[in-house]
Amino acid sequence: MKTVLSGILSLTLLLLGCGSAMAESAASGHRLLYQGHGSLRIVTAEGKVIYIDPYVGEGYDLPADLILITHGHQDHNNVDVIKQRNDDCRVITWKEALVKGDYKTFDFGYATVEAVQAGNNRNHDIRECVGWLITLSGGVSVYASGDTSTTEQMEELAGRDIHYAFFCCDGIYNMDMEEAVTCAKLVNARNSIPYHMKPGSLYDKRLAETFDAPNRLLIEAGEEITLE
Repeated sequence: MKTVLSGILSLTLLLLGCGSAMAESAASGHRLLYQGHGSLRIVTAEGKVIYIDPYVGEGYDLPADLILITHGHQDHNNVDVIKQRNDDCRVITWKEALVKGDYKTFDFGYATVEAVQAGNNRNHDIRECVGWLITLSGGVSVYASGDTSTTEQMEELAGRDIHYAFFCCDGIYNMDMEEAVTCAKLVNARNSIPYHMKPGSLYDKRLAETFDAPNRLLIEAGEEITLE
């Protein structure tokens, strides 16, 4: 009897270990390409391709499974740059994500996408803008702020243990670098990344280096990283 129980226990531990290893493998299989300005591409461990605010840069050659648009400005909404889309590709804009003040969540199996607050008093109406919180298999999460200044929800996001958070910081249409650093402290992600930092530019290294936030991670336009 003891031998049987021991065997069952060993098998259980083996299965748990395999499950943990599979989750870890899935997490390490996700890749993120910063295309420049406010544009991101994620290729999940399952091979699904997610584009966020397509506009500039390279890397639009992979067929899309999901396209996310934070708001209607042309520098975040150039969906025509994505020439190839899989048959079941979804395009989700702020219109579907924010309905009568209700921020929607979309579950695709390979990713859960939550719309969150975005906007400011300059030229981004909070009723017509969203940010995205994307949770991938293995629990890896990516927050793309879109065009915004400080929002009431950012403090709540701190409780989500976000892995990678992108903060706009151009100081013209959105918050400046100082406010972006404050927002990064509020969200308290494992990695805080500046983007959308200079209109008309894919990336500005000099400005990026002034992003003095905790857990700072600098990613240049055209650079791809493993999400883990």
